[in-house]
Amino acid sequence: MKVNAITIRPGNVLEYEGKLMLVTKIDLIQPGKGNAVIQVEMKDIRTGNKTQNRWRTQETVERARLDEREMQYLYAEGDLYTFMDNETFEQMALPAETLGDQTVFLQEGMVCTVTSHEGSPLSVQLPATVVLAVTEAEPVVRGQTASSSFKPAIVENGVKVMVPPHIEVGTRIVVNTADNSYVERAKD
Repeated sequence: MKVNAITIRPGNVLEYEGKLMLVTKIDLIQPGKGNAVIQVEMKDIRTGNKTQNRWRTQETVERARLDEREMQYLYAEGDLYTFMDNETFEQMALPAETLGDQTVFLQEGMVCTVTSHEGSPLSVQLPATVVLAVTEAEPVVRGQTASSSFKPAIVENGVKVMVPPHIEVGTRIVVNTADNSYVERAKD
């Protein structure tokens, strides 16, 4: 769909020169003389190449139509991760490159949001947090509780998380999937 360049925001996906481009940064430039322009920094979704472009604010650009569907993660086979649409029961196998580093947090039955363009998947968004059990943690050292210090721990999927001193092996914790950080102790 065509939109005015002035309406472009970071996070929008544009169709530009036959490619899908993710807008990462915008600058509105209003010179003292002449028309205002918008400078847009974009990243090619498929290749990761960055580019910058400038449009007059009145010009129109093509905004990509993206579809988002909630899908349930089923299983992994090699480098392929299989998801199922809960409404149509249609299954889709996605390569590891589409998921990136977040594959370590996938759990059987987890509901994720799959973003696609004209039927081809672009990205997978996991839930904001997951509950995992601590498998390795350093013992508590007396006197360390005076300051808000954190200690390293390894959770069941092998990810290292910095946790408060009172967390022990076997404790179930909530972990943020975006930055691998400790959120809170899981409620049983």
